[in-house]
Amino acid sequence: MARTCTLKGTPLNLDGPELKVGDKAPDATLKKNLVDTLKLSETQGKTRIFSVVPSLDTPVCALQTKRFNEEAAKLPNVAFYTISCDLPTAQGRFCGAEGIDRERLVVLSDHYEAGFGKAYGTLIRDLRVECRAAFVVDKTGVIRYAEYVPEVANHPNYDAILACAKKCAG
Repeated sequence: MARTCTLKGTPLNLDGPELKVGDKAPDATLKKNLVDTLKLSETQGKTRIFSVVPSLDTPVCALQTKRFNEEAAKLPNVAFYTISCDLPTAQGRFCGAEGIDRERLVVLSDHYEAGFGKAYGTLIRDLRVECRAAFVVDKTGVIRYAEYVPEVANHPNYDAILACAKKCAG
């Protein structure tokens, strides 16, 4: 069955599976900048939040990223990642302009291969951007929270995401 989300009421098709709590988190390779990559499997050993946004250059995505940047300062036992299909240069510009600490909140690009979007079921096929989603992955690589926000223009459930991450991190 086709999976969709909406953008201001307009249905958009999603590629990939709908991941659920208890699933093993898929691996994906993302760009940290124009040269360096990061495999998600290399980040195990710590509870992780994967905050997925369509584009950092939109208001809700910017607010979501800034919120998780603030929360990352309060939760040193949790690793925070923001993932979008923006080019690494655009991500760098956004982080610089907004004062995002890229050591505290790692911003990753899925622009080149969309491997994360296909593996996590967040790729909006027709626009080649990610839908809005959030995942909490425990130290062993198991998904403990999965949220695909039905309407791209809406925020995820920050309280539920953070509560789950705190619980997983101990």
